[in-house]
Amino acid sequence: MREFSHKVQVHDTKHLVDIVGTGGDGANTFNISTASMFVAAAAGARIAKHGGRGVSSKSGSADVLEALGVNIMLTPEQVAESIETVGIGFMFAPNHHPAMKNVAPIRKELGVRTIFNILGPLTNPAGAPNILMGVFHPDLVGIQVRVMQRLGAKHAVVVYGKDGMDETLGCRWSPTAA
Repeated sequence: MREFSHKVQVHDTKHLVDIVGTGGDGANTFNISTASMFVAAAAGARIAKHGGRGVSSKSGSADVLEALGVNIMLTPEQVAESIETVGIGFMFAPNHHPAMKNVAPIRKELGVRTIFNILGPLTNPAGAPNILMGVFHPDLVGIQVRVMQRLGAKHAVVVYGKDGMDETLGCRWSPTAA
């Protein structure tokens, strides 16, 4: 999937971060990773967020950003310019992975997590070398870390909320494995 994506060329990737989740936790909670990108950008990270619509949850990152009035239909060049000028760029997965356009409606109709929940977060078209990823199952923590190592990630943290969420809330009542 990475090989065939429409690449986003970002010149300085040192502080380029992808904050992403597999989705599929069934919790139907607020999309925390999308809100987190604004906090990380305010702290100096440059965000290359890659995501789509909610499939097995209430909302995906594209749904949240669209509700906020963000244009999610950007070209790779526009995403790169956004990262360079404001520190945040969003890559709507169907725009950057043309082969997946045919799969998305089927995934939505199924309404359950699929292999694409696991693969999608690994296919950031900007090649962000720093990744914070939430996963829906504890067994995926080690698996995703090993895959990201092989794909050349510089820094990666994979989290699983022990309450079954693909998010980390960083609070006492929601223990997290990382």
